Amino acid sequence: MPRIKEGFKGERAIVLPDFLIEELKRDPLGRELHITDIGYYPHASFHYRERSAEEVNEFVLIYCVEGEGWFELNHQRYKITSNQFFILPKHQAHAYGSNATNPWTIYWIHFDGDKAAFFSAGFDRPRNITPEAHSRIKERLTLFEEIYSSISSGYNKNYMLYATTSLFHFLGSMKFIGEYRDCGSMNNSRKDVVQLAIHYMKENLNKKIRLTDIAREVKLSASYFSNLFEEKTGSSPLRYLNYLRIQEACHYLDFTDMKISQISPLVGYEDSLYFSRLFTKTMGIPPSEYKAKKKG
Repeated sequence: MPRIKEGFKGERAIVLPDFLIEELKRDPLGRELHITDIGYYPHASFHYRERSAEEVNEFVLIYCVEGEGWFELNHQRYKITSNQFFILPKHQAHAYGSNATNPWTIYWIHFDGDKAAFFSAGFDRPRNITPEAHSRIKERLTLFEEIYSSISSGYNKNYMLYATTSLFHFLGSMKFIGEYRDCGSMNNSRKDVVQLAIHYMKENLNKKIRLTDIAREVKLSASYFSNLFEEKTGSSPLRYLNYLRIQEACHYLDFTDMKISQISPLVGYEDSLYFSRLFTKTMGIPPSEYKAKKKG
């Protein structure tokens, strides 16, 4: 079974055992690309790693979605901010860590294989994944969760190979970011204002968003935008935002073992008690009861 490590509050991490990695290396698909470690560190205060060249036996991808951090490679230090990623090459000494006052939240993958160098080439510097109309950030993170879920299923070769095929897609979405965004758009025409607003909400569920922030994003006055949004959806923008956040919280409750106090900040509510009250009002039952309810 994979070994699950614990450390930061809300952390999820899996390290594949050596025997499984060796078996993947012998597989025609796994030989091309495979994962050795994977995880998610939210608000990772004091996170720090330093490795010599001899210790780096795979490529290391770090995708920062919030906060700040840094990394050192070839005697140069780089600052990392939210919506940036980088890939550290194998067999090269490096160090990285979280910002002391604004700690990063990161998704990370250690990977290797004959195609690993292709996907990592040119990413040993900070690269931006800027949220915009066609950014598809949420879809990319959903794909990460699918990879993580496959690996956490225990030793099952088919699950591991499915994780590998998904990793090709995940890394491809970064290697060919423009094409990834274009292919996700139904057409090349400008999106409807309401669609743009909803997209902005979905990409920023974990942040404090005001009505003026959404209106500014779609370049309309707050009052005009609010009336337009309610006319087309039957809901005010902020009520709709709350629905999206509760929907996202349901996903965490359904598919993770995270506590309510860990989920609430991920969906934009620092106060977990307030979040629980809002969840109960929206869903009709408390989060704990929802989690225990059999579905499907």
